[in-house]
Amino acid sequence: MKIILVDDHSLVLDGIKKLLEEDDMLEVLDTQGNVPDAIRSIDKHKPELVITDYSMGDDDGLGLIQKTRRLYPDMKFIMLSMHDEAHLVKEVLKEGVNGYVLKKDTKEELLEAIYAVRAGKMYLSNDINAMLVKSLYEPDEGKLLTAREREVLHLIAKEYSNKQIAEELFISERTVETHRKNIFRKTKTNTIVGLIKFAYANNLI
Repeated sequence: MKIILVDDHSLVLDGIKKLLEEDDMLEVLDTQGNVPDAIRSIDKHKPELVITDYSMGDDDGLGLIQKTRRLYPDMKFIMLSMHDEAHLVKEVLKEGVNGYVLKKDTKEELLEAIYAVRAGKMYLSNDINAMLVKSLYEPDEGKLLTAREREVLHLIAKEYSNKQIAEELFISERTVETHRKNIFRKTKTNTIVGLIKFAYANNLI
């Protein structure tokens, strides 16, 4: 199976590439660290499978899937991410991703996902399956923003920087950036002023 890997951490890319190349049935055609370069590589190599991270600087794996799907509707995708939030996973699954594996999962689980997708099946890691089942019983399910996104939004309204938000909520700046992107996407706003107006109009803060 011909594969392209996309992740903005070179150590992660090197590790996954080495793992996959130990399998004679798998061939890594290329590795890329951002979405624009990944799209160019996909267009050049036409892989059967793309394994991508979610968070990558100013863009994300979901955007990569959306853009590539329009050009190659039959291409297969596995999301390999640290993010296990229910709303985010569901959003990715809606785009027709073929598999979702967490970076904390074992290498055996990643290989299992690849072979399942190769056989035309969908693969969700054990932790993702458990999270999705749990989300069915969450009282906040269905609301526009999650509790964590509302916390981030509240601090954005106070003009906190990503670094300050990360320190306040004890999360990484990358996670803050992911929440920020999701908030803008869900509220269909693209400026801080527009976001704050929307938030007050809809009692989000």
